[in-house]
Amino acid sequence: MGHGHHHHHHRDGQHHGHAHGHGHGHAAPPDRWDRAFAIGIGLNLAYVAAEAAAGFAFGSMALLADAGHNLSDVLGLAVAWGGAALARKAPSKRFTYGLKGSTILAALANALLLLVAIGAIALEAVQRFGQPPHVPGLAVSAVAAAGVAVNALTAWLFARGREGDVNIRGAYLHMAADALVSAGVVVAGIAIYLTGIGWIDPLVSLVIAAVIFAQTWGLLRETVEMSLAAVPRGIDYDRVQAALAALPGVGEVHDLHIWPMSTTEPGLTAHLCIPAGHPGDEFLRTTQAMLHDRFGIGHATIQVETGGACVLAPADRV
Repeated sequence: MGHGHHHHHHRDGQHHGHAHGHGHGHAAPPDRWDRAFAIGIGLNLAYVAAEAAAGFAFGSMALLADAGHNLSDVLGLAVAWGGAALARKAPSKRFTYGLKGSTILAALANALLLLVAIGAIALEAVQRFGQPPHVPGLAVSAVAAAGVAVNALTAWLFARGREGDVNIRGAYLHMAADALVSAGVVVAGIAIYLTGIGWIDPLVSLVIAAVIFAQTWGLLRETVEMSLAAVPRGIDYDRVQAALAALPGVGEVHDLHIWPMSTTEPGLTAHLCIPAGHPGDEFLRTTQAMLHDRFGIGHATIQVETGGACVLAPADRV
């Protein structure tokens, strides 16, 4: 469907009805975070290999489940790192927004792969309830304790930037939560050692699988929403519309769209009807600054209309 856009231009060429604002409401991690990502991924990959080997050697499904969970950490860190790198890529004539949207696709693929892994873990754990193998509880606890240390150290690497960057905060919270999951395996190993009850191990692996599923389901829902260009979570559409309508001289706001350009950067387009005439470039700059400061929207395109009907004016038109 073709869309007709009315662009208002002053004859002096100084004021334009269509304004484009660049910026980053949720800036991607700068270069200084590359080292933190590299160290975090390296630590977790080494631990995943060691934990998986120990899980097979000891016959512990809890360790294997936790290894799968920690592998998801590696994927999550890699996605966050990839997003940071892609955010620095310049747009091209083919990809006019750059490759920022690929972080959404990567996160979606990550969620789908994790669901498959969860199914495999749960199936194996259920089968082991009938004939639980002998599991050396203290050895399992020792391996999991190393996981607590690795996850806590990785979380610490990102603690410094968690307040100023959503992407970094996500990495920090993921690793901090996983330290708690590994702590649960430590407790299970001690419980097996003290009681000799073998089914504690597959039970804990099911609990871990449930924790992973809870995280993965939320990730899946959010990435599907992003893939469908839904308004990013944390941004209230009505509040943004009200803020634009409250600007001086604005009589109507229509064709308002807010969507995720990547997992960390939202974009916005809107038509503002200003019957008194174009308010000038300073109005546009002030509007873009307001959207950035109040809502974290750094990439805004505002079209000013001073009269006449717009074909996109009805709220249900796209």
